[in-house]
Amino acid sequence: MNTYEEKKQKKFLIIISLLVLLIILMFFTSLSTGIIQISPIDVIRTVFNNGTQRQELILFDFRLPGILLALLIGTGLAVSGAILQGITQNELADPGILGINTGAGLAVVLYIFFFQNRLDIDGFLSIFMMPISALGGAIFAALLIYAIAWKKGVNPIRLILVGIGINAGFSALLIIFQLKMDPQDFRQATVWLSGDIWSANWNFVLALLPWIVILIPLALQKAHALNVLHFGDEVASGLGTSVEKERLKLLIIAVSLAGAAVAAGGAIAFLGLVVPHIARKLIGPLHQFIIPISALIGALLLMVADMIGKNILAPTQIPVGIVVAILSAPYFVYLLMKSK
Repeated sequence: MNTYEEKKQKKFLIIISLLVLLIILMFFTSLSTGIIQISPIDVIRTVFNNGTQRQELILFDFRLPGILLALLIGTGLAVSGAILQGITQNELADPGILGINTGAGLAVVLYIFFFQNRLDIDGFLSIFMMPISALGGAIFAALLIYAIAWKKGVNPIRLILVGIGINAGFSALLIIFQLKMDPQDFRQATVWLSGDIWSANWNFVLALLPWIVILIPLALQKAHALNVLHFGDEVASGLGTSVEKERLKLLIIAVSLAGAAVAAGGAIAFLGLVVPHIARKLIGPLHQFIIPISALIGALLLMVADMIGKNILAPTQIPVGIVVAILSAPYFVYLLMKSK
């Protein structure tokens, strides 16, 4: 390993360590803040089974599932955005812009619309069916985009443009089905689509956890393919990479992560767009570094946004997607102003 690689590896480890430290700090801060305040010392005591029954109920049944969901959703959306920006060679790509989030959201709204009177939305079976429905909608959207964008291969710019068009079409369908809902379900769907961790319980955590645990390592295994695709299709082919095959595999991973995250947290905008930019600023263009750093930044950002949304106007809660948009929009404007 040469000096440059050693410095890069050392910088990577320092950034990872700092992000993990910040996540741990924010984790305990989130547990201690809320309508009912619990001191950090009491939080630590309760975690080690020395708290009161009331404190255990608040922390383990209400706050902890929501915090873990925020961590998982943030990780999934950030890594999905990093992969999509890599395979499209476009720094403006993310699951929301490409229509993948909208496809997943449409599938979940259709599931709620047709089965709301037959199944308990918070029931065990329904909770596990929602990520599957979202994944189906996300995969359908991705396949539709890929099929329309295909023209003797897939041009990254054409993929983005087709995705924007599909996103608009799915958004129109979403509005149609929302208008057919009764007022209460319409309000619930509207809040959820704006990005809301709406049913934070342990069943949702268990439903989302396998997707993250399985797909993030798969994304890391494909980091080299993303690095090669960054040089363009012709160069990647010249280096012996099966471009379309690798792009399709990576697209499936990104779509699966986005679909599962949308099922639990709604259509949270900007996260998958901004986080990979921050990761590249910190560590450079190599995806074996970008993916883990993006995962941690995404988890941290969404956890902070969730804490702000639940506390800033308590007892009223602001959907986490709105808080993420407020936090991310200034940085996105800065990126546009700095871009050539």
